[in-house]
Amino acid sequence: MTHLSVRSGADAPVCDDGHMTFDVQVEVLLRPGIADPAGSTIERSLPTLGFDGVREVRVGKSIRFMVEADDEAAARAMATDMCSRFLTNPVIEDAVISVVAAGGAS
Repeated sequence: MTHLSVRSGADAPVCDDGHMTFDVQVEVLLRPGIADPAGSTIERSLPTLGFDGVREVRVGKSIRFMVEADDEAAARAMATDMCSRFLTNPVIEDAVISVVAAGGAS
């Protein structure tokens, strides 16, 4: 399941071909219940560095890119398609997608 999150910003810049430019950020995390060995290793190591009380560490990845699209909905649809076809493993990972007009507030 891909979760969508949209943050609004200023109007997107318009390209020469009439498309607008959007900044896209995809945060990918393992689904709840999926073993996270990297998170477990970090969680076990932090107390040895003096960081006590840290729990439930999960490791993910952040993918950022710019996309040209007719509007925000088209940019979001493109990012969602990228996630389901290539950027994530939908069997074990969830994605949160943020779409913001390029140069807009984040």
